[in-house]
Amino acid sequence: MRLIEDLRQEHELIEQVLGSLRAFVTARLADQSDPEDGARFLAFFRRYAGDFHHDKEELVLFRALSERAELPADRGPLAALAGEHRRMGSLLDAMEGLLGAPLAAEGDRQHLQSLAVDYSHALWRHIDAENSVLFPEGQERLRRFHIQELPSRPMTGAEASAREAGLALVLRYPPQYDPEVHRGDGCIACPSYGQTCEGLEREWWTDLEWEDMRERMGSD
Repeated sequence: MRLIEDLRQEHELIEQVLGSLRAFVTARLADQSDPEDGARFLAFFRRYAGDFHHDKEELVLFRALSERAELPADRGPLAALAGEHRRMGSLLDAMEGLLGAPLAAEGDRQHLQSLAVDYSHALWRHIDAENSVLFPEGQERLRRFHIQELPSRPMTGAEASAREAGLALVLRYPPQYDPEVHRGDGCIACPSYGQTCEGLEREWWTDLEWEDMRERMGSD
């Protein structure tokens, strides 16, 4: 499905710029970065990752899964992932006053470092949950309802500019990645698992799907 392939490619760039944000904050704390780049990072995550990417996920993919493939929008993975979009937006808001401002107080430095770690961990794990669980399972679910393709949309001028700025930031600040964040762990790595979502099987599977699973396990 082209929409999902587009979303995966967008994830690759978002992950790279997220690693560059961590590198920028490290340099920022050592007074070795351009404070104006802080606004460029904010623009990328708000306009490209938020207005463009998250908008396509929620208004196209999530809506199709809910309205055309009979998945709940008010609980489970769809509600959890949409809620994470809001939470990560709040973390960006909290970082706004620190990314480009003078960091004279030690408390400000510690707060910026903490926010950058929280934001990057949340977004990396969020992307992994979508790549390893939502996209493959969602695409299969849509196919069962005879939906082969979903519409996408081109970037606006502001979104395209934010993307180009993101590419430049990756070159300026080689990405740093965190060994604490693992890939491919699916639901158990999702920040919402066990909090606002009980996982794909509990929230998405119908009685018939559970019955089919029990029959297959019994025949092994």
